[in-house]
Amino acid sequence: MQKRGDYLKNNTLFKHLRKHIGGYCVALFALLVSVFLSMLSPQITMHIVDDVITAGNKELLPKLLLAILLVGGGRMLFQYIKEFTFDRMSVNVSSNLRRDLFTHIQSLDTSFFDKTNTGEIMARLKDDIDKIWNAVSFISMLLLEVFVHTVMIIYCMFRLNPIITIVPVLAMIFCAFLALYMEKKLDKVYEDISEENAVLNTTCEENIAGVRTVKAFAKEKYEIKKFLEHNEKYCELNITQSRIFVKYYPYFSFIGRIIPLIVVFLGGYFYIKGQMTLGEITAFISYASNIVWPMEMLGWLTNDFSSAVASVKKINKIFDEIPTITDKDDCHALDHVEGNIVFDNVSFHKEDMHNILSGISFTVPKGQTLGIMGATGAGKSSIISLLTRLYDATDGTITLDGVDIKDIPLKQLRGNISLVMQDVFLFSDTISENIKMGNRQNITAKHIRKASQRAGASEFIEKMENGYETVIGERGVGLSGGQKQRISIARALAKNLPILIMDDSTSALDMETEKEIQKELHNLKDMTKLIIAHRISSVKNADEIIVLDEGKVAERGTHDELLKKKGLYYETYVSQYGEPSLQEVI
Repeated sequence: MQKRGDYLKNNTLFKHLRKHIGGYCVALFALLVSVFLSMLSPQITMHIVDDVITAGNKELLPKLLLAILLVGGGRMLFQYIKEFTFDRMSVNVSSNLRRDLFTHIQSLDTSFFDKTNTGEIMARLKDDIDKIWNAVSFISMLLLEVFVHTVMIIYCMFRLNPIITIVPVLAMIFCAFLALYMEKKLDKVYEDISEENAVLNTTCEENIAGVRTVKAFAKEKYEIKKFLEHNEKYCELNITQSRIFVKYYPYFSFIGRIIPLIVVFLGGYFYIKGQMTLGEITAFISYASNIVWPMEMLGWLTNDFSSAVASVKKINKIFDEIPTITDKDDCHALDHVEGNIVFDNVSFHKEDMHNILSGISFTVPKGQTLGIMGATGAGKSSIISLLTRLYDATDGTITLDGVDIKDIPLKQLRGNISLVMQDVFLFSDTISENIKMGNRQNITAKHIRKASQRAGASEFIEKMENGYETVIGERGVGLSGGQKQRISIARALAKNLPILIMDDSTSALDMETEKEIQKELHNLKDMTKLIIAHRISSVKNADEIIVLDEGKVAERGTHDELLKKKGLYYETYVSQYGEPSLQEVI
């Protein structure tokens, strides 16, 4: 079991807090001086009452007034230093924590994103970090100030009259227990609020991202209803939080108001007995009044601090996620990637799922093309996921240039593969920046134009008002499906890497455009190509075609060989083109 000391050492938040321990010490020193100066004011008032007003020593008045001015100015200076330093440190801590969380999320396996939705991740990166930001800045500052302020006031009151001091001390003990009880009640509520906030973010994100689909199927009312259900639940949880807070907060307020009255009554009693002066009573009342605001703030601070603790727990759950697909300690980079790919009896399955791939074997020598076909769910895209190590094979071996891909650094492996995905993703940026993505420093305007010509994209790009500098919307809004696919293909070709993978990336293109692109791909003699497709036209010129069925290689061969077998490939051909001629089959 992990010891508490080890936990604090490894916890990311505490790691960043330790880095700024010097700054927090400066802020703490400024806080101590500020509170100490605030304790002097009642003492000066006491001397004004006893020495100037009662004793008639008027020559002391200017000095005492100057002292009040100096104390006020000093307190203002150190309050500024305290608040600025706390804010500066907290900004750095939260910024670095957000950076570490984002970097850690980027390092996690695809399996993490399979089970974690985007809305939850956004809630952790934004809302929860903001709550922690508040906790390590003004909340922690005020909690420390409440503690220091309270200790100093009790000390000052104790020196004036130990007996009367018992009253505010007992009241504070009661308030402390009440605050802890309230925090316990709020802890579960804050956890539920954090969870529901993530669900609400997910609902919004999915609806906005898929707004065109929602409108196409006239599902606006359904989506609004779903949003309102989560919004109402989020509202109810916040009302529950407020209900708990409002239930207990009046106790703090009442105690804060009643203490000065009790002090006046007891102070008058001791004054009549000659055990306290008017100045001491005045100072004591001032201290007693100053002990009110810590009591009133204690519940509110505990409230917000509990929320931050819940956020830390949520974030730590993500930090506890460990990527399983990483570089080996003894992995070594290849001197040069040729592009020879071998799958040797490869099988793959996810947790609690049947086999997605079973016994897959094929070889793609440098410069050759492998076509992969099969029905939806046959495992075509899983082959690409294994080759790029988004997942690792359950059994079997995948090699690149004779080396197991698990022994090759991930950066080199993925950095030598151009991937054109089935689901095209384009960023809100210029067309040229989208094409350069992944290798911005080395891809020139000349490379962009050449790659666009090969992809059949230059024709429509150059007709745009700003050409390659045209800014496209999020995910390529404003472009047709075929245009987005051609830009995506241009992006892959511009990188000019040893391996090109096309995952059903010409499905939105017309037959003529696809034919031209196929010609360009055929001319890339030094590039190894894996083409996943549903269209026969996309793979018919491949050096070898494999047909998957339920995760296994059902058929393999060239286009002509597969037609002669009259199996799955033949059936696909017939469904797309009709019965082949006798010459095509023979």
